[in-house]
Amino acid sequence: MPMAGKGMLLTSMNVDAEHEADFNRWYDREHLEERVAIEGFLEARRYVAHDGNPKYLSLYSTKTFEVLDSPAYRTALANQTAWSKANIARFQNMIRAVARITISRGTGRGAALGIIRLRPSGGEDKLRAALHEQLDPAQLDGIISLHLIESDPALSKPITDDPAAPNPGAGDWFVLIDATDVSALPAAMLRFSGNITLKPLTISSGIYRLMWDLAKSDIG
Repeated sequence: MPMAGKGMLLTSMNVDAEHEADFNRWYDREHLEERVAIEGFLEARRYVAHDGNPKYLSLYSTKTFEVLDSPAYRTALANQTAWSKANIARFQNMIRAVARITISRGTGRGAALGIIRLRPSGGEDKLRAALHEQLDPAQLDGIISLHLIESDPALSKPITDDPAAPNPGAGDWFVLIDATDVSALPAAMLRFSGNITLKPLTISSGIYRLMWDLAKSDIG
């Protein structure tokens, strides 16, 4: 399975241009390493939109899904640095999905990522089986691997919002498409966006370029 581990934290957000330099410095110099260092976290990848909204996207892989509700992770959330608190307060249009990796097919990771957000409306087992057939990179030039992550509705809440506020997207699913280049993604994404069964479930889609990645072994 090309996607490391069984759990994934997906975060995505916008930030005002006046704070963007500090936001990127914080992510690159503190935040990614701080998160990957948590027990059970395996790696993180950071992206910027080629054609998508929000502008920034990060994926954090964990050994198990349970790591994302573990004492170690909860302690990290409750003890943010001053730099973290300043930047988190500036997040706009945040998406935060605490998810299980339920399908991962192919070999390796790509320099570009396509993402499709789906909102199941019942029949999850049938939908998962249908997606498994579509998540096959064999006949897709430039596509390295494809994945499905399924958000946990109880844990997937933006940390900048009122935790008591309704969040209809907390149980959304995300299709992730790893590609060698952004040019390979539109045709591959049509497999989902052009599918008559999936189209009513599609909330949004986007194409992102990899900025950098960090593995546990990189930080010793």
